[in-house]
Amino acid sequence: MKNNKISTKIKSLGILFFILMASIIATTIYLNDKSKKDALIINIAGKQRMLTQNISKNIFYLYQHKESSFIELENSTTEFIYNLNSLKDGNNLLGIKKAPTEEIASQLSKVEILWKSFFQNIIKFKDLINKKDESSEILLKNIVNSIYTTNTILLKEVDTLVSMYTNYSEEKSNYLKYVQYFFASLIVLLIIYSFLQLKAMEDNVKKFLEESKKIVEQNPTKPLTPIKIEAENEIIEATQTINHFIDKINSVMSYSTNAIEQSKNASLKLDELTDEFDNIIYELTNSTDISKQLNRSEDIVIQSQEYLINSTKRLQELKNELGKILKSCDTKISS
Repeated sequence: MKNNKISTKIKSLGILFFILMASIIATTIYLNDKSKKDALIINIAGKQRMLTQNISKNIFYLYQHKESSFIELENSTTEFIYNLNSLKDGNNLLGIKKAPTEEIASQLSKVEILWKSFFQNIIKFKDLINKKDESSEILLKNIVNSIYTTNTILLKEVDTLVSMYTNYSEEKSNYLKYVQYFFASLIVLLIIYSFLQLKAMEDNVKKFLEESKKIVEQNPTKPLTPIKIEAENEIIEATQTINHFIDKINSVMSYSTNAIEQSKNASLKLDELTDEFDNIIYELTNSTDISKQLNRSEDIVIQSQEYLINSTKRLQELKNELGKILKSCDTKISS
């Protein structure tokens, strides 16, 4: 049986509203969190580009000023390695996951390969920077030139990596926004559907009330017409209850009509018997022979009554005499 209850419709609409609103809220929260993490990753990737330039700048500066400190170079190198490992393998402390796509993972591997070569030149540079012989100076110059060349390539690949992370973040954000738009569209459609359903319920209730008023306006001398309506189950149940009551009223009215008809027939029969009895009385009253017979019968009855009264008195006297005799016998026997 098709479920067409008003309560079920309202509960279903409420559940759908709740699910869609919860989906939009969850998507918004996830989008905000994703945007923060993507912004952090893009910031780290962008920082790699800055660190590459900073390392190259420090090397060129140290090459010109050999007595300067290596602290900034060491810090930049350590940070670059830490960030590269975080991007490649993920970092639970920062909330960063490993490379999200194969393309980004491949680009990270390419940057890592270039960095290893670049890092080897940095180590060689630090080993040769304090040596004073001519061969060391030549090697040092070649390493600086190699670092300059490698830095340009590394910087270009890091730029590509930053662009790939940015594009991935934008695509992901756009996808989530489309999901939000989809849920928002569903909510709009659900609102329209809810309005139509509520309008249909309102129309059915109005129709039920109109049909109920028609019952009151019907001719009371004729059988009542049951309500016929297609609506929700609650209204159908109310209609069936009223129709059941109407059936009982129609049954009582039919029974009353039959009883009235039978009463009319009985009244007619009674009138006929009364007329017939009046005729008989009239005939008896106006008949001389019958009147004489009735008078004679009446005399006989009176005489019979007198005879019966006298007989009763004599029997009572006899009973008293017998009682006296019995009493005398009992006295003699006892003495």
